[in-house]
Amino acid sequence: MSKYLVSTVETYRVDTEAEVTRVIEEAKHDGSYELAQYISKRKDIKKNDETYWELSLKKIFNDIKDPISIVEIDYEVN
Repeated sequence: MSKYLVSTVETYRVDTEAEVTRVIEEAKHDGSYELAQYISKRKDIKKNDETYWELSLKKIFNDIKDPISIVEIDYEVN
């Protein structure tokens, strides 16, 4: 039995709206997956007047009905 990674949703905390735009543009031009959807939301923390952005990227690696590639994800935590 084979197993194929079809899609992932990655959620990031980003400091500025400009950085959100940069990350989205990089994801659009990455040839290893199709960027199917992105959502960004501004978040305000009132108790310390902090603002950040929550950015979610949905990446498609294979068609669920006809997968053609085996994808291995390697998470590195620093």
